[in-house]
Amino acid sequence: MKNFIGDLNKAFESRVRLGMMSILMVNDYVDFGTLKEQLQITDGNLASHIAALEKLAYIEVRKQFIGKKPNTSYAATKQGKQAFAGHLDALEKLIKQSI
Repeated sequence: MKNFIGDLNKAFESRVRLGMMSILMVNDYVDFGTLKEQLQITDGNLASHIAALEKLAYIEVRKQFIGKKPNTSYAATKQGKQAFAGHLDALEKLIKQSI
């Protein structure tokens, strides 16, 4: 019997990163404020998790101005979507293995 726990992606072990990627998988772009509100975390906590996922090239950052106001939004990259889908697949296999 295969042990699927080894197939889990360490980048998504954090509940915040799991939540972030879940949101980004179903939205084209999500701004910082929306992520913060949906995840109910502090600015600093969100920023550190964004930096970690950006370093892995799992998310991309888009900075723009809306009117005269700066806006930063995020999207899952193709690589990030594949990694997250693989993580979810491993979770599903792990659950099925346990039943």
